[in-house]
Amino acid sequence: MQIEFDPTQTSFETLLNVFWNSHTPTQWHRQGPDIGSQYRSAIFYHNERQKNIAEISKRDLENSGKFPEPIVTEITPASTFYKAEEYHQRYIEKNGSGHCKP
Repeated sequence: MQIEFDPTQTSFETLLNVFWNSHTPTQWHRQGPDIGSQYRSAIFYHNERQKNIAEISKRDLENSGKFPEPIVTEITPASTFYKAEEYHQRYIEKNGSGHCKP
């Protein structure tokens, strides 16, 4: 999912905190029962500031010891965003049950 935000309303750091606490960043190309590269943990940055903040955030989480396994989250430049098919939009709301809690 791509998130657009107003930095006068919330910070990139706040978004990263929500990101780290809403999924399992130690699973390679997987979240719960969903497997494949489309389920990988990734942060796509739009500028060097976001890249640096994301890298520091990841390093701090790795050093915290919260996860016994290595964090595999990719930090990579954003490119063209393609919206998922309509049947994937609001999927949990339509179908119930989420699997991405750590």
